[in-house]
Amino acid sequence: MSKLGLDERDVQVTAEATNPDVRLGSAPPRWGMRQAESRRLGSRAIGGACIAAVIGCGLVLIYLPSKALLLFVVAGIMIAVYRRPALAAYMVIFITPLIAGIDRGSVIPFFRPNEAIDLLVGGTLVLRGTVRMRTGQFPRFRLDRLEWAFVAMATCSSVIPLLWLYVRDLHPTSDDLLYSLVLWKYFGLYLLVRFSIRTADEVRRALWLSLWACAVVCLVAILQSLNLFGIPGMLSRYYAPFGVDGALTIARGSSLLSLPAAVGDLAILNLAIVAGMFVRGIGDKRILGGLAGLFVIGALSAGEFSTVIALLIAGVAMSFFIGGGRLLKVIVPSVAIGGYALRPVIEDRLAGFQTSTGLPVSWTGRLNNLRTFFWPQLFSNWNWLLGVRPAARVPDSGQAFGYVWIESGYTWLLWGGGVPLLASYFWFVWVAMRRAWKLAHVPDIVGVAALGVFATLASQLIVMWFDPHLTYRGSGDALFALLALARPSLSRSTEHVA
Repeated sequence: MSKLGLDERDVQVTAEATNPDVRLGSAPPRWGMRQAESRRLGSRAIGGACIAAVIGCGLVLIYLPSKALLLFVVAGIMIAVYRRPALAAYMVIFITPLIAGIDRGSVIPFFRPNEAIDLLVGGTLVLRGTVRMRTGQFPRFRLDRLEWAFVAMATCSSVIPLLWLYVRDLHPTSDDLLYSLVLWKYFGLYLLVRFSIRTADEVRRALWLSLWACAVVCLVAILQSLNLFGIPGMLSRYYAPFGVDGALTIARGSSLLSLPAAVGDLAILNLAIVAGMFVRGIGDKRILGGLAGLFVIGALSAGEFSTVIALLIAGVAMSFFIGGGRLLKVIVPSVAIGGYALRPVIEDRLAGFQTSTGLPVSWTGRLNNLRTFFWPQLFSNWNWLLGVRPAARVPDSGQAFGYVWIESGYTWLLWGGGVPLLASYFWFVWVAMRRAWKLAHVPDIVGVAALGVFATLASQLIVMWFDPHLTYRGSGDALFALLALARPSLSRSTEHVA
């Protein structure tokens, strides 16, 4: 139990050479025989894998020469990650925001490109751990309170609703199966970062990579929302949602995430990281100030009212740790500059109120979809108790994208898992924010990550009324990766926590 009062247990690996009880000559004969047999089996497995790899490479070079380069790139990534596990987290944190908006199956069959990268580097880490086990280095992994809350939330979004479908004699669709895996996918991402990042220096590098990736996303969003330099046309090839180019020309910065609200969430998360670095003297303050301004303007370029609300709430949350005066010195000028530069975006959004109802069409359409497609079924026959089904969308040929999504985060929780999923979400947020609150007072880089977690979750508690922000592509990945970085065991200064 640490001075933080947290039940945090990391993977503890003990090498044979450092343990006098298992050194050669001091271990019982039976243990020595078992260990030698394990090494022989491991060596044979590795040898067989190498031979298979060589044969496979030869076949590719002979019959599929165009795939040879890709094969060598994949092999290079695996070798690099095997030698330096932290590279797995670096790649996921930096590359995901740049490619998360590419549609599933458009480049790689079945997967989004960022999911394929997650599987590649995650599989390499599993292989590395398996090989190390042959030397007697058996990892002992126990879930802490946050991870148990995470598992509970993932279970309530998958196992329980699928069983409930079976009880009602309904068959799950492919959408049900895919949506039931979403939180498990994010838990796997969390574990990937958790096992690959082991030092405070690696946390620092990971956070800087997150900042630079977000800078690219925000810059593209700003230019796209202003329709400058042909950015919407460039994005249309890979980043048009379901191939609908019109979604890229509506004065909202969907950028490389193909979702304006996700851009806003990602910008706010990284703004909190910048604020934490600034007050701790980590990095050049001129660079951090420039990034902060870029992130504020990038968030505004999303053209989402929920993003503005989230930005205000995150600002209040950050003020508990860095002082309101310091925060206002950065945010107020950025808002002023952003408001002037993004006048076309703001005017377009405000024009939405010039309707007969006095509300934007997007608001009335959202409410109409909930009342038509989701709430009647959710609140009938006690379906809200255990949920309707995991899939958070229903087909509708009258829509541009062919589907109607649940545009309310808390409705999504009740629809996908009922009261158990809603309760597990609140438990997860409580545990995560409680840990982040304590760690955010620590004056080191782990405290920076914790500040990002706290500000992001605080804002999501409110904006989840509007959309399921927890699992937005790109920003959701960044949040769960940040959770893995904000671990007490990585902090060098936990004794400073009040």
